[in-house]
Amino acid sequence: MSLGVVLCALVFLMLAAYRGYSVILAAPIAALGAVIFFEPSAVAPIFAGVFMEKMAGFLKLYFPVFMLGAVFGKAIELSGFAESIVATAIRYFGRSRANLIIVSVCALLTYGGVSVFVVVFAVYPFAAELYRQSNIPKRLMPGAIALGAFSFTMDSLPGTPQIQNIIPTTFFNTTSWAAPVLGVLGALFLAVTGLAYLEWRRRVAARNGEGYGSDHINEPQQLAGKQLPSPLLAVLPLLVVGIGNFWLTKAIPQWYGALHSVSLPGLAKPVETQIAGLTAVWAVQGALLLGILVVLATAFSPVKQRFAEGSKAAVGGAMLASMNTASEYGFGGVIAALPGFLVIRDALHSVPDPLLNAAVSVSTLAGITGSASGGMSIALAAMSENLIAAANAAHIPMEVLHRVVAMASGGMDTLPHNGAVITLLAVTGLTHRQAYKDIFAITLIKTLAALFVIAVFYLTGLV
Repeated sequence: MSLGVVLCALVFLMLAAYRGYSVILAAPIAALGAVIFFEPSAVAPIFAGVFMEKMAGFLKLYFPVFMLGAVFGKAIELSGFAESIVATAIRYFGRSRANLIIVSVCALLTYGGVSVFVVVFAVYPFAAELYRQSNIPKRLMPGAIALGAFSFTMDSLPGTPQIQNIIPTTFFNTTSWAAPVLGVLGALFLAVTGLAYLEWRRRVAARNGEGYGSDHINEPQQLAGKQLPSPLLAVLPLLVVGIGNFWLTKAIPQWYGALHSVSLPGLAKPVETQIAGLTAVWAVQGALLLGILVVLATAFSPVKQRFAEGSKAAVGGAMLASMNTASEYGFGGVIAALPGFLVIRDALHSVPDPLLNAAVSVSTLAGITGSASGGMSIALAAMSENLIAAANAAHIPMEVLHRVVAMASGGMDTLPHNGAVITLLAVTGLTHRQAYKDIFAITLIKTLAALFVIAVFYLTGLV
């Protein structure tokens, strides 16, 4: 029964998200509804002490990233830089390669260290313009963004700074460059297979006479004048964000040290901050601020008249997107504390092969919690010692285990209740019914990629 309760809560939340109900409302209902079956008197304490704590903790850490990412994307849009990038891409690559262009831009930003959430805000303005000019259905756009931002540059390519590639290092004593050959092969599998699927979907839509569509919401504003900025100037803010993020990631620990303490006259005690846990977040925030300043400095005239209203809309969208994701995070925290979740965790121990065990366990828990990093953290906290012992007994290098775990975390995590999926759909102004089919196809391809890497290792021994 305990397992059934957890599964019912998960199905309820996925159905609510798919049918267009607010996840901010549905997530606590689903989580606390599950708690009622085990301990009705615990509903209020669990809501305050687990759900709200997790939700508030997420907002405390990540809301500035959402907000700055949204404002940066809006500034890119109002400046005309997005339209300039699109026009240049069409000129050199052709309208028929819109999917390749969007996937490539998302991949470059993600591999450069920009958060997957921020990439959605930054890329959407010129992705929408590219699809509109190419007359490709807008509903296909989230699938392309998901492939570029949520897959191979998030967890497959060696050296990626995304958190999904960093978490395993603390458990397996590896580096972010673990299993470079397997990582590159897995990334190629994802990119080639995903693009083939997206192109097939585009051709089917074209044969059916389906265009971009009309009556869409959250459409980017087009530049009033016809003359567009230089494409070199247009890509400058994107480069500044990527380079700034890399530089600040290195510089912040040097500026502050491992532990920073500050005391002000009005504080009862000094504020002490562990810098390691905030370096990546602060680096992204600083890089986005630099990007916004570069846009304002280089395109002040077209931006100034509409920036007040545009920034209000951007902040409003960021608030909704961050609240959606934070609610998902709270849901995962409650579900992870229930007996049914422990049943699932223990059942996963029965998979004999260590790599398959790792892949199935991490992907399953990521799917249940709706979070790649959350599911991986829960799985490794509970199972890492057993996985390491089994891998050592089978003479499997820790680097291979690292790469499989990282890629598996980005497998079934993008189910309908995933925070990044909800953010992506909210930013693009689409619903699950309109666009989730293609996101789910990318989800299946991501899941197969982890199995592909396992097969390659066992057949060739490549690391």
